[in-house]
Amino acid sequence: MAGGVFVLVALGAEGQRLRNGGDSLPLLIASWLLIMAVCGALLFRRRYPVAVGWFTVLATGAYYLLSDIDGPLIVVPIVALYAVAALGRLRAAIAMAAAMVIVVAAGTLAGGGDISGTVVFMLTGWLVAVVALGSVRHSRVAYAEEEARLRATEERLRIARELHDVIGHNVSMINVQAGAALHRLKENPALAEDALDAIKAGSRETLRELRATLGMLRRVDEEAPTAPAPGLARADELVASAKLAGLAARIVRTGVERSLPAPVDLAAYRIVQESLTNAARHSGAGRVTIRLAYGNGGLTLAVEDDGRGSAARSTSAGGGSGIAGMTERARAVGGELTAGPRPEGGFAVRAQLPYGITGEPMERRDR
Repeated sequence: MAGGVFVLVALGAEGQRLRNGGDSLPLLIASWLLIMAVCGALLFRRRYPVAVGWFTVLATGAYYLLSDIDGPLIVVPIVALYAVAALGRLRAAIAMAAAMVIVVAAGTLAGGGDISGTVVFMLTGWLVAVVALGSVRHSRVAYAEEEARLRATEERLRIARELHDVIGHNVSMINVQAGAALHRLKENPALAEDALDAIKAGSRETLRELRATLGMLRRVDEEAPTAPAPGLARADELVASAKLAGLAARIVRTGVERSLPAPVDLAAYRIVQESLTNAARHSGAGRVTIRLAYGNGGLTLAVEDDGRGSAARSTSAGGGSGIAGMTERARAVGGELTAGPRPEGGFAVRAQLPYGITGEPMERRDR
């Protein structure tokens, strides 16, 4: 920018000097020094916008007072004025523009024959337009930054939900399995050994998912996690973990299975995971049925247990974030979720998750 403006001003000033004659040698040297200083000041317009703006205004005024060559040096303070407005210094930009108009108008009233009232009026319009354009630029940049901050906040909230789901489910299952192992240690060491194996596997899975989730916070130049995001393809693992915790869990699939969009697949997995955690920790259930119904436009998901429905409901109402988190996940993908006691006893979590147009249907499996 500084180099381009200097070439423009130098060519304009030199061309006018060749046509009309020029200043004396001292004035010529002074005018060229001012041209170089004013154009060179643009190099610092981002770091010191207001200081550079006022310097270009004052130095340009001195140039026109000293030199008989009216080169296009006025371009430089206009560029600096735009930079000041674009960086959000609107008051300084208005003050600079007003000072330029006042000085030019005063020179016209004092009898400067080279400048007319029309020129002053046009200069005022140009300066107002430049300040307005700079202000619009600043507003657009501020809006983009605010939008980026909102996206970052949403991403932090999403990561927080992931951490809650990963840690809450796996640690809860480890706690239940540890209790089962202590209970069975003397009476049935074989079953206690199975529970300890499940604790080992569950802790390893917790660490793996925790690393993958925290990997979202990595620096840009670090490697991305290679493990895929959890989905319903891993629902059997949740059932196996629930069985080791003492729940007789099973999956019933109806409809034609199909590949789900990643957000829907993850939401369905987390809803099943959280529902099993609540059933194991709060409801006192012995049996849990997970129903997955694949429709034409969406997945109907239900997790039903035979535990104490009122107890589960009071737990969720007492400040826990499980059901609220599941509801938020369902709404995030355009679905809805309800949870409450079943008329025949127990507790049920039901969700409708639309998946719209997805990949090719997979082979149907009914379990």
